[in-house]
Order: sequence, then structure tokens, then C-alpha cells
Amino acid sequence: MQSRHYQVKEVAEQSGVSIRALHHYDAIGLLVPSLRTAAGYRLYSEGDLLRLQQILIGRELGLPLEEIRRSLDDPSFDRRRALLEQRAALARRAEQTSEMLRAIDAAIAVLDGASLDGGGNEREGTTMDYKKLFNGFDPSKYEDEVRQRWGHTEGYKASAKRAASYTEEDWKRCMAEQGAIYADAVAALNAGKKPDDAAVMDVAERHRLAIDRWFYPCNRKMHSGLADMYEADERFRAFFEGHAKGLAAFLSAAIRANAQRAPN
Repeated sequence: MQSRHYQVKEVAEQSGVSIRALHHYDAIGLLVPSLRTAAGYRLYSEGDLLRLQQILIGRELGLPLEEIRRSLDDPSFDRRRALLEQRAALARRAEQTSEMLRAIDAAIAVLDGASLDGGGNEREGTTMDYKKLFNGFDPSKYEDEVRQRWGHTEGYKASAKRAASYTEEDWKRCMAEQGAIYADAVAALNAGKKPDDAAVMDVAERHRLAIDRWFYPCNRKMHSGLADMYEADERFRAFFEGHAKGLAAFLSAAIRANAQRAPN
């Protein structure tokens, strides 16, 4: 690589990171420029830019700044291996997003009457696979993960088979119920309500009951565990953030508040 250094303004323009943020990264030891001029101006090397890329990737994957700093400062840190792992994680996210986009297209088709006649009835010879509406965010996709984390009972095994047997009418009802829950959660978030507001906790309880009814047994303790996944797992975060920015954290906090309100 050519030995060139960049002023903070140039780094901000190239990366999209504000000068203020770069100053903050310097202050906390996350991204300390390799050189400074006699006047104290920051100068960033190309190695610094590669480190900044790692920071931005880490933030995109939802990692806190301190965790990113510790990882980058670890003597055993391997940038190439990290990039390969990050690429794989982002590829999974891209596939998740693609699935969700296909599901949204399916929902738009329903709303536009793609498979309905003028009277709102299905056209003869056409069918709609309503399970497609949940591609990318069907809770049953993570059933094994839920089972591994919270146990495996006979009742759980029996209920796990339900989704496979659902008819189109079942999926329509499930879609309507879930859609109403998320719409109410977004409305509460946009209205500035707190997660422990009684009305918001009621939405969280409806969310729990919907999972329990449609997918697998879900008591409040398990629901709180799911809330942890919603915030930590990029697949879940992508789904909730697709509804509204901040929804993953908001609904997760409401779920925990609801569990504390009436634990079982």
C-alpha cells in the first residue's frame, strides 16, 4: 500500500463518519490516528482506514463500541479472518432481507388483489401460498434454537408440528393477528410511550399469546428469553427494524416489563 495519510476531513468525506464521531473514536481509544501534525491535527494512515472499516462493520452487525475496541486490540486479531466471518454474517443478513422483501411483495400482491376477483374472491384456478407472507421472519424457523435454549417437552413437540398443517385460512388469520400487533407496537413507539406503559405491555402480552397460539408454548419467562434474541440476533433485529427503527429494543423492553408485571 502507498504510504499516505489523510486529514480528518478527508476521512469523514470518504467514510461518511462525522468529524465529531471520529474525534469521539479517538478520545475513547477506538480509532487513534497514526500521526499528528506539529499543530496537533490528526492524520490517518491506510491502516487506520481499514480499522475504521472494521468499526463500521461491527456497528452494522450491532456490536457495542467497547466490544469492537477489545476485539481490534486483541493481539490475536486476524483482520482477514474477521472480514471473512463478517462477510458470511452480512451474506446471511442479505438473504434474510431478500426473503423479507419477497414476503412483502407477496403481501402487496394480496392487497392489490393479484389473486382476487372484483368481488374479493380468489380467482378460479389461482391459489395464494400465505406461508410466503412470513418468509424471512416466521418464528417457527428458529424453533430448534428456541428448543435448545428453553427445553423440550412432549407438549412442545406436539405443538411444533402445527405450522406445517396450517391451511391458507389459518395463515390469513395468523397474518392479520401478527400484523395488528406490530402495527400497535409501532404506533405506541411513534407516540413516545414507554415500554412499561400498561397499554404497551398489553401489546407485548398479545405478542406472547400469538406465539403460544400459532407456533409453540411461550410462557412469560420464555418470552423474555425471546426478547434477548430479538435484540442480539441480527435476523430478528432486521425484521423488527423493518417495521420501525428502534422497534426491536422497544418491544423487547415491553416484553420484559410485561413478564415482571405478571411472571410465570
